[in-house]
Amino acid sequence: MQKSQASGSRHAAKAAAQTKKGRRYAAPKKKDAAQHAAIHKQLSAKINRSIEQQVASAASSGKLTIMKNVAMEG
Repeated sequence: MQKSQASGSRHAAKAAAQTKKGRRYAAPKKKDAAQHAAIHKQLSAKINRSIEQQVASAASSGKLTIMKNVAMEG
């Protein structure tokens, strides 16, 4: 019984030493930081959407320029 308690505390210490994966978020009580994080999230989403649309339109119009360069060399 005593061995399981020791391994449990060892596991807790190991888990506390390692940080969790994933993005950190602003604490709710910091109103300005939370608002800044929300604006940043919206802007990055708009930028990503715009880039994806540009890439999609370039791909649908014909072969991509990267592929043309490889095809010319080969």
